Amino acid sequence: MGRAVPAVTRALDILELFLPGRVLSATQIAEATGLPRTTVHELVTTLTTRSYLSAIHGQPTRYRLGMRLFQLGNVFAEQLDLAHEALEAARETAAGCDETVHVAVLDGPDVVYIAKVDSTHPIRMVSAVGRRLPAHCTGVGKMLLSGLSPDALDVRYPPDREQPAMTPNSITSPARLRAALAVIREQGLSFDECESNEAVNCVAAPVYDQTGLMVAAMSVSAPILRWDDTRRREWGELVRRGARTLSERLGHRMLETT
Repeated sequence: MGRAVPAVTRALDILELFLPGRVLSATQIAEATGLPRTTVHELVTTLTTRSYLSAIHGQPTRYRLGMRLFQLGNVFAEQLDLAHEALEAARETAAGCDETVHVAVLDGPDVVYIAKVDSTHPIRMVSAVGRRLPAHCTGVGKMLLSGLSPDALDVRYPPDREQPAMTPNSITSPARLRAALAVIREQGLSFDECESNEAVNCVAAPVYDQTGLMVAAMSVSAPILRWDDTRRREWGELVRRGARTLSERLGHRMLETT
């Protein structure tokens, strides 16, 4: 590894101040970075000249992110491979629990698994990349359904139609499903309590892309013999972190308060 160039590091520090969508003055940049005002002026002038920052019309000492970053971001987004990024994030998450981790996307009323990392335990889930399951019976599926608009949900799951069950614990009632999705939206986690497999529980969290759209869900699944209240909490936080990491790799940024 070569040595980091201080001037480049300072320029990147300035750009990252704008990530929540801020408009900042040169004075605010100097205060936030602790850099001398002359240094900030030189760096901001350079970034503006190269279109990485843009001066606000009528307010020449206030800046926002420029067109060059928009262009670079679009190129980055075009190069993203959801399946590849999902597998990398799933591996990191599985390393924290040694249980099976899935990432799935929604396709009509079903989920399709696009990434899977197995547990090393002798007793583990039987599943595969490419497998389809009814969304309403799975943790990842219910999470993805919770992100749909009411109209989009009605198309996939008509409010007057009972759904088939995979186990006695599956949700089949349209009213119960909608009530469960409301809870999931509030909690930010979805649980499958033996709803797709009578011997397996799982917890799932949402994955977002750069536009803020929920594009996938990640889950940790384990046999009920290794599942208890403590692990339910621990794995819930673990899968939240894993899904957040994958979202960040897809260009999503959580809004920051200012």
